[in-house]
Amino acid sequence: MPSSAKRWALGLKGAAGLCLAGALAASVAGAHAAPSATVTIEGDHFVQAGKPHQIISGSMDFQRIPRAYWQDRLRKARAMGLNTITTYVYWNALEAQPGSFDFSGNNDVAAFVRLAQKEGLDVIVRPGPYVCAEWEAGGFPGWLYADPHLRVRTRDPKFLSVVDRYFQRLGKELSPLMAAHGGPIIAVQVENEYGSFGDDRAYMEEIHQALIHAGLGSNLMFTSDGADGLPHDALPGVLAVVNFGTGDAKTSFGKLKAFRAGQPLMAGEYWDGWFDQWGVPHVHTDANVQASELAWMLEQGYSVNIYMFEGGTTFGFMNGANYHDDWNDHYTPETTSYDYDAVLDEAGRPKPKFALFRDAIAKATGATPPSLPAPTAFMALPPFSLAEHASLWDNLPAPVAVDLPQSMESFGQSYGYILYRTEIAGPAAGKLYLGEVRDYATVYVDRKLVGTVDRRLKQVDLPITLDTGRHTIDVLVENTGRINYGPRLADGRAGLVDPVLLSGKELHGWQVYPLPMSAPESIHGWTTQPVVGPAFHRGHFSVSKPADTFVDVSALGKGVLWVNGRNLGRVWDIGPQQSLYLPGPWIHAGENTVVAFDLQTPDQPVLRGLTESRWSSLAAPISE
Repeated sequence: MPSSAKRWALGLKGAAGLCLAGALAASVAGAHAAPSATVTIEGDHFVQAGKPHQIISGSMDFQRIPRAYWQDRLRKARAMGLNTITTYVYWNALEAQPGSFDFSGNNDVAAFVRLAQKEGLDVIVRPGPYVCAEWEAGGFPGWLYADPHLRVRTRDPKFLSVVDRYFQRLGKELSPLMAAHGGPIIAVQVENEYGSFGDDRAYMEEIHQALIHAGLGSNLMFTSDGADGLPHDALPGVLAVVNFGTGDAKTSFGKLKAFRAGQPLMAGEYWDGWFDQWGVPHVHTDANVQASELAWMLEQGYSVNIYMFEGGTTFGFMNGANYHDDWNDHYTPETTSYDYDAVLDEAGRPKPKFALFRDAIAKATGATPPSLPAPTAFMALPPFSLAEHASLWDNLPAPVAVDLPQSMESFGQSYGYILYRTEIAGPAAGKLYLGEVRDYATVYVDRKLVGTVDRRLKQVDLPITLDTGRHTIDVLVENTGRINYGPRLADGRAGLVDPVLLSGKELHGWQVYPLPMSAPESIHGWTTQPVVGPAFHRGHFSVSKPADTFVDVSALGKGVLWVNGRNLGRVWDIGPQQSLYLPGPWIHAGENTVVAFDLQTPDQPVLRGLTESRWSSLAAPISE
């Protein structure tokens, strides 16, 4: 085991705890001056630079925040009094194709960690391989699901092999930045909330050892879970921390203390908000209650990680979904916005709870934090029309012929849309059965929409009627987000995964068109005339001085939006999200191009830019 774990194991055998009063405050203040010192465990407390240390952290996932704003957000973390930043690492963003890694741009985790150190912050890294995070498949690459025999989060040798490849490559980036080597990384998490998924300690130890083998075990290592999940995944000699939400601090810490008497007590995640889901009311939480609870935790000398300090944005197709039989017996995909009602809003602006949390931290530590950096500039955009249109039917790639429909991953595709086409003879009438669609299908007969099948609503079929003659049936399926939490994430296939039946008879002979929607600039056939069916719509806006804005997409139906080729995320008129965050660094001085894909083909949609995000009012969650 790593040296820090050895110290903790010895500490549990009777090392006397030190008095933390005053010394903790000095450690918190001093951590900014010397963020590279290793954090170790002595008895029931952390130690850094020879002094008792209280970790006061906030979660901020670098891959959800535009790189141009990393420094701004880190400085705001310091301004609230944090001494540490905790970040997930999203495997699927780093290894989009098997064996091909991308650590450039927003994936440059080493640059983020070095910047945190420059700003006087320690770093806690949570590399997975599974991270949950309301992120697509909990961070698992879509290509994992192309192998029907591979089993995620198990000791399956095929799974462990690709995990080891990922860790080894990640280790090349982060191992030199461990605190033991002078970097700011003071701790690394082993897996993530595995106790809510399984109880295979041997699997957890495999992940533990793989991280050590990759050079990520030279400092403190830990597992984290909800209080009731702790017995299922905690490892001997490895720190266990507890995750919980507003109102549960005393109960959760009590269970942690009973489970691991004599170790330092830390909240691995203190949920100061919650995530938004399509078709579910926008989340609001009580900042005053949270600030009071944070103050109580800090006064006890407990360490804490606030989840989230900034939630940010799940750009592109990377939002996840929940489906848990015991908690939420529906498939519910999350929105593009990951605002989370966090300390900073989606665009990095302090909310009222920022001041409340800052005051609680300052009172507990006796340290005065630095001032906030200058506010980020925002702008409104006057209305502009998407006046050019291009039909999806005119932009299909070459098809792949198959006898029966197969999942998206079978065609080397992970995200976006996929079209399944077959021809049948009429007359015929009956139910077209699609099974458990992954996740939203629009069905066309001879290019005319006949209905939709929505996994959220547990729909599996729809009625169709065919006249005499040959007819083309198109099933256009959108992956609206793979499941990121619970046992159902083990089957992450997208597209059609069941046989397609008409009146109980299986349909054969399909043409499949993969539509990853990754290159909007390649769309052709633009016209100013109206088009029928699923289509792309293009327009432009011009600015002299770029600044942040929220694009109001309430005029659109269901689809996705790009600005200057960047995928800002999903659009869905069921709400609650009705705007998409557009960072100023992604806007050009002069003309900017906006492209929307919409299943509902609105007539000349008009968009605009807002200085605040827009949310619709929903009375209640979805029901069957």
